[in-house]
Amino acid sequence: MIYSLSLLPPIGISLFEVGSHKDLLAFMTTAIQSLSLGILLYISSYIKKKPNLPRVKEGFLIVVLYWISIGIIGSIPFILSPELNSKITLVDALFESFSGLTTTGATVINDIDSLSYALKYYRQQLQWIGGMGIVVLAVAVLPTLGVGGMQLYKAEIAGPFKTNKLAPRISIAARRLWYIYLVLTLLCFLGYWLAGMSVFDAISHSFATISIGGFSTYDASIGHFNNLGIEIIAIVFMVLAGINFALHFSLFQKSSKSLLIKFTPSNYLKEVECRLYFIFLFLVCLTTIMILYFENYYSSIEELLRYGIFQAVSISTTTGFTSADWTVWPVGLPLLLIFCSFVGGCSGSTAGGMKIIRFVMIFKQGAREVLYLIHPNMVRSLIINNRPVSERMVSGVWGFFSIYLFTFCTLLIALSLTNIDPLTAFSTLAACINNLGPGLNEASQHYQSLPESGKLILVFAMLVGRLEFYTLLVILSPAFWRT
Repeated sequence: MIYSLSLLPPIGISLFEVGSHKDLLAFMTTAIQSLSLGILLYISSYIKKKPNLPRVKEGFLIVVLYWISIGIIGSIPFILSPELNSKITLVDALFESFSGLTTTGATVINDIDSLSYALKYYRQQLQWIGGMGIVVLAVAVLPTLGVGGMQLYKAEIAGPFKTNKLAPRISIAARRLWYIYLVLTLLCFLGYWLAGMSVFDAISHSFATISIGGFSTYDASIGHFNNLGIEIIAIVFMVLAGINFALHFSLFQKSSKSLLIKFTPSNYLKEVECRLYFIFLFLVCLTTIMILYFENYYSSIEELLRYGIFQAVSISTTTGFTSADWTVWPVGLPLLLIFCSFVGGCSGSTAGGMKIIRFVMIFKQGAREVLYLIHPNMVRSLIINNRPVSERMVSGVWGFFSIYLFTFCTLLIALSLTNIDPLTAFSTLAACINNLGPGLNEASQHYQSLPESGKLILVFAMLVGRLEFYTLLVILSPAFWRT
C-alpha cells in the first residue's frame, strides 16, 4: 500500500512532462495493482480480532517476501512502458527493478538519456526507497500494525551489531534513522543544486547518492556534468552515506546543562569502525592516485586527483557513480577497485560489501589465534571500542565470512556455465553481491548483452547481498520449515 503511494510522483511527472504522457498508463496500472494487492493482504491479515505477533523465523520470512514482492511489482512499469517494451525483456525488467531496490545500480538499459523524465525519476526513487529498507520504513510509520518490530529490524539492518538499540522502542529507532536519511538527502540535493544541477537532476542524484545506489539520469553518470563542484559534493555525501546512520544521530546530543543541542563531530573518531573506514578510503585513494601517476595516465595533477579520488571513493563505498572510464585504467587498477568493494562501508549504513567491522573482527580473531599458538593457556577477549565482544558474535562473523565465500564461489561457477567470460563473470558477480553496480569487460557500460540465465543469477546475488546472506539463505534451509 505504501509502495502504491510512492508511484504518485512519477505519475505526476508523466502528466506534466511536455509532449509525452506515454508512461502514464504504466505507472497508474502499477499503482492500482499494488494498492489492490496491499488492501487484500491487509484485510486478510486482520480477519482475526487479535493477530499473532511474528516470531523471529517469521520475521525473516516477512523481510524476504517484502523484497521479492516489491521487486516484482517494481518491474511492472518497465514491462508496460511503451518506450522500453521493445528494448528489454521480462527478465531485464526484473533485473532493473531489483537492481534499483537493492541499491546495486547495475542497468540493462543502454540509452538512459532518451528515457522519459518519469522513468528516469522512477529508477532513482527505487534506490532511495531501498536504501534504508522498506521494512524499516514500515516499522517506522506503521507501528500500530502490531508486527514484531525487533524481529524485522534484526533481519533488515546490515552488520553484526544488530541488537544494539538506537532507542527503547524499535519504531522510534527506525523513525530516527529515517530522519537522518531524509536530512542527508535534503542536504545532498541542496549541494547538487547550488553546484549547478537542475532541480530534477539534483533530486534524482541525491536519491542515488544517499542510498549508495549509483543510478544516474544519464549514460555518462556524474561525468555528464563535467563539473568539479558536483563531483566534490558527491564525494562528501558518498562518504557520509557509508557511515553508520546511528553514529550520525549520536552527533546531536542534548546538553546536560541546558536544552541546547550539542554538535559533537569527534564521535566519528571515537568509533573504531568509522576511524578505519576513513583510513581505508584514504589508502584506496592514495593507491589509485599513485598508480595513475606512475603510469602517466593523466597529463595534469588536477585530472589525476579529480578522477582518481572520485572513482576510488565511488567504488569503495559501493556507490558506482562514474566520472571517467575507470574500467580501462592500467595495471589491474579496475580489478583492485572491484576488490575494494568487498570491504564496503560501515555496518548500519546504506553501503554494500561485507562491512569494515567484520574485517576488523576477522583480523583481530586471526591475531588472537596466533597468540594462542604461542600461549596455549592464554585467556584473551576480543575487544572492539574498548568493550569485549561475545564469542557468539565472533563465531557469527566467521560464519558469515564462510557463507559469503561459499555463495560467491557457487554463483561464480553458475555464471561461468552461462558462457560468460571469467573476467565479466567475476566482476559482475562482485558488483551485484556487493551492491556496487558497474562491472568490467562486457558489463563495463551495461548488462544488456549478458544471457538471461546469468541475469537471474545476478538478481539472486543482489538480494542475498542486500539482505546479508543469513536473512535469505535461512529460509532456504529445511530446518526453517520444520514445526
